[in-house]
Amino acid sequence: MERILIAEDEERLGAFLDDGLTAAGYAATVVGDGPGAVALARDEDFDLLILDLGLPGLDGMEVLRALRAQGRRLPVLILSARDDSHTKVEGLELGANDYLTKPFGFDELLARVRVRLRDAASAERPRLVVDDVVLDLRDHRATVGERPLQLSAREFTMLEVLLGNAGRVVTREEFLSRVWGYQHDPGSNVVEVYIGYLRRKVGRQRIVTVRGMGYSWMRTGSG
Repeated sequence: MERILIAEDEERLGAFLDDGLTAAGYAATVVGDGPGAVALARDEDFDLLILDLGLPGLDGMEVLRALRAQGRRLPVLILSARDDSHTKVEGLELGANDYLTKPFGFDELLARVRVRLRDAASAERPRLVVDDVVLDLRDHRATVGERPLQLSAREFTMLEVLLGNAGRVVTREEFLSRVWGYQHDPGSNVVEVYIGYLRRKVGRQRIVTVRGMGYSWMRTGSG
């Protein structure tokens, strides 16, 4: 069971996150101050840290700075009421993997949690192979059969999401969260545009539209 550390000093919100993530199948631990967050993240084996910035003792930025200085590669999702671009950029540059502003929908938080945990799992495997498509996750190279694919960074990530979830539908919201992060516009058709780009490069029949739900990779049975 994947373990999530929640660094949140607002008791009611911490309890809400604890209950929701536990119901979703994760083991959650709540800590209410910065020094405690650093100590737990350093000394225990967590898979993700959900980090509020307004923590007592050490604020969230200091917690993040301390963990990265210690060489801890624990994925970090910042959850904060601070919605200015300067703060978001600072957090990401310090090593946060994602940034979600309060108030938030729990469904979106849960989608981002799943994405970050999948990211961490992908980083541990050097290649992703489905059918005759091979993604080299370390060097960001892709081939179909013996043919190299020229993919932009976002096209590569979208293909990684599709292949990593072959056999199930990937929703539009999952693509937005994974590929565009906090910068995405929910009303944009950017997912549809990039799906079109990928179809032209890997073959239209490989990516199936599931109306009203999202997209799925159609396995050929060759891998």
